[in-house]
Amino acid sequence: MTQQTGGLYVALLSIHGLIRWRNLELGRDADTGGQTLYVVELAQALAKQPGVHKVDLITQRVVDENVSTDYAKPIEKLTDNLRIVRIDAGPEKYLAKEELWDYLDIFTDNLTAFFNDNNRYPDIIHSHYADAGYVGSHLASLLGIPLIHTGHSLGRVKRSRLLASGLKATEIETRFNMSRRIAAEEQTLATAERVITSTRQEIAEQYELYNHYQPDQMRVVPPGTNLNQFTPSTGTELDSPLRAELTRHLKNPDKPLILALSRPDRRKNITALIEAFGQSARLQELTNLLIVAGNRNDIDDLEEGAQEVFHQIFIAIDRYDLYGKVALPKHHHRDQVPMIYRITAASGGIFVNPALTEPFGLTLIEAAACGLPIVATEDGGPQDIIMNCKNGLLIDPLEPETIVNALLRLLDDKDLWTKSSLQGLQGVQEHYSWEAHAKRYVKIIKPIAMRSEKLLRKPITQRSGLYRDRAIVSDLDQNLIGNEQSLKELVVLLRKQRTRGYFIIATGRRLDSALKLMKKHRIPEPDVLITSSGTEIYHAPKLTDDTAWARHIDYQWTPRTVKQLLASYPGLKLQPNIEQSRFKISYYIDPEKADIEDIKQLLHQEEQAVFVQTAFGQFFDILPLRASKGMALRYVVERLNVPLETVFVVGGSGADEDMMRGNTLAAVVANRHHEELSQLIDIDRIYFSKQPYAAGVLEAIEYYDFFGSCKDPREVKQVDNE
Repeated sequence: MTQQTGGLYVALLSIHGLIRWRNLELGRDADTGGQTLYVVELAQALAKQPGVHKVDLITQRVVDENVSTDYAKPIEKLTDNLRIVRIDAGPEKYLAKEELWDYLDIFTDNLTAFFNDNNRYPDIIHSHYADAGYVGSHLASLLGIPLIHTGHSLGRVKRSRLLASGLKATEIETRFNMSRRIAAEEQTLATAERVITSTRQEIAEQYELYNHYQPDQMRVVPPGTNLNQFTPSTGTELDSPLRAELTRHLKNPDKPLILALSRPDRRKNITALIEAFGQSARLQELTNLLIVAGNRNDIDDLEEGAQEVFHQIFIAIDRYDLYGKVALPKHHHRDQVPMIYRITAASGGIFVNPALTEPFGLTLIEAAACGLPIVATEDGGPQDIIMNCKNGLLIDPLEPETIVNALLRLLDDKDLWTKSSLQGLQGVQEHYSWEAHAKRYVKIIKPIAMRSEKLLRKPITQRSGLYRDRAIVSDLDQNLIGNEQSLKELVVLLRKQRTRGYFIIATGRRLDSALKLMKKHRIPEPDVLITSSGTEIYHAPKLTDDTAWARHIDYQWTPRTVKQLLASYPGLKLQPNIEQSRFKISYYIDPEKADIEDIKQLLHQEEQAVFVQTAFGQFFDILPLRASKGMALRYVVERLNVPLETVFVVGGSGADEDMMRGNTLAAVVANRHHEELSQLIDIDRIYFSKQPYAAGVLEAIEYYDFFGSCKDPREVKQVDNE
């Protein structure tokens, strides 16, 4: 029953973690972090909204000597219309979210009893995360109360990240109850009237992977930002000790600062910003570059990914001789970040986020709240932020000249700089404050609570199992790319069948080169991207680096020795640095002068454990012994638990041959028939398409009935004949 006479009664469900109104123990464990802060601030903001009579933040009650007694109180009241309600969930001790699943039905019954005893039921239940979604969907069905849901993170995406870290699928199931979590998420999506996300990209990259995803149920409401902490610059920041410390290595510290602030993560693309700065004499004349990339004492003590990022940073600084023009402080504290933004704004500078992928972009909102114009990647969240705030410019993170052009445009046009600064301050208040968030939220839930809006669900196609059971694998060059019309048709098919099969790209190109080509031809981000001839693996949606694969192939790999051995070998010429990577040495080869078998013999005699491959008759790669496209593919599909028999590989060069041989279904498109793969024509389970490029891929998909029976018809006929 809706109770509108006294205003809305909203129940927020956030079951796991430790929740209280004051002194939040953020970072105590994996369950007490961003979600905890979000629901506490959302509850407080909602309770202040006109038309909201009552807000209950409902969580698990914890009686445990290892945590504060605060979490044992059944009711913790903050104001007359705002309280935390703690419900027993089986054992009284503190349970991590992975351990809660067996007790969620008890929690549901106890919460139902709480509502019955109080003789008042919420007008809206808003569940946060999968465990609360499970409870919320049951309550919605039992009590007839509309459900709103926010996932925060989703199981199918989390599973990909865990696989990338090296965990086996069986271990993930055991440790994280992943099957139950994903089933609960499907159930929640099938029940919720609205799903609230932070960005449009979150919908496309995460929720679309689910069977019960409904486009009309999604609403984008960016989370609020603490505008008491991030405040506009006053100009006095230029005299602060922190500013002197940050700029002490700069030759001319009074110039405007170009600020980048992020983790030392390859995806943050800091090196591209340094290269853009190094290639522009005008930028160097006008500004200094300030890179705040985490904290470090000794780079050798950092994890390998961060080491590699700093290695690239120092090489770029040295290549362009940027000493005295780039500041790279070793340490900073989180509570100094607002001041760093304000110092940059006071200097007349700009905040830059050149990330390859940026799902939300919290740093951009923080910078805007300090009056700092922004230049940001056109990927993901920054599109929404700049559209809402009109406080900066979007750039292509793969094209350094777009970074230069955007920065110079803001630096050379002082009126534009000032306008961007002021519009950022105003836009943050209107779109990214907690008050703005709560207003938009109430506007969404009010008609749902009053039953004046109801989701009209579209028919769905249910997959047979919890996970996708097949995969399409293709190279980029000469396979997907070559005919734009057929490529568009293939992309439409892949999107339509997204919940049925994985889409994997395996290319000899480096990550940045592959992303640039995919962007140019509007190829959607694959579920897995295998680059640098099988030496690097990245998982969607955030290009998560598969560190387990890197550890696996780094076996007796001595690239410096290999280069020395082949330094004067005739017919070999090293490709440019942009085509080299940690686990791939790439050459141009002249087949008239260089004998591949002789090279293999030479490397073998010198006890070099390597794998060599050629492509398109002119490229020659040397990889670690355990690395190749075929090895990487088998590693990936084993992690995804996809049988090789339902993996369809499209080959484009000799480098793809080891992906195609064996138990996979495979195809050679017509434009490659007479080249390096022609010898495969008599091999079982390899189809030679009559059409070229993506049209040949579509032809082979139909031939194998890939999204249906997924069989080689030649084998079916053979069985029938027997």
